[in-house]
Amino acid sequence: MATAKRRQNQHRRTRQDHATELAEDYVEAIAATIDERGQCRAVDLARQFEVSHVTVNRTIGRLQRDGLVTSEPYAPVELTDKGRRIARDSQHRHRTVHAFLLMLGVSERTATIDTEGIEHHVSPETLVRMQEYIDQRQSEGL
Repeated sequence: MATAKRRQNQHRRTRQDHATELAEDYVEAIAATIDERGQCRAVDLARQFEVSHVTVNRTIGRLQRDGLVTSEPYAPVELTDKGRRIARDSQHRHRTVHAFLLMLGVSERTATIDTEGIEHHVSPETLVRMQEYIDQRQSEGL
């Protein structure tokens, strides 16, 4: 019985991770675009994610509903405080996972691709261990 319950909890976490994955990708992209260009428009996101303007507008609508962004027609997309916090946390996970994979000897191209999936599913415990490994290797001069 304990094994079945553990499996249910594992699957529940994976489903929750998948549910937040798109939102995290979008707020991270919005934050990066604002940092680079001073503003983010729907067309910037459509280009980056290689999706239609309609898809971006629907996603922005969901992000607004969830309190992560504000947007008016024909105006740039802005992150709310909650959106900025999620973007910052997502960027931190992204950088940590990417650096960890590179330290393991994974190629830059593969690390970049793999990071996009792993960053959404890595647990806080695993992320801490990855960062500790990175810090240890850097203190050893490796």
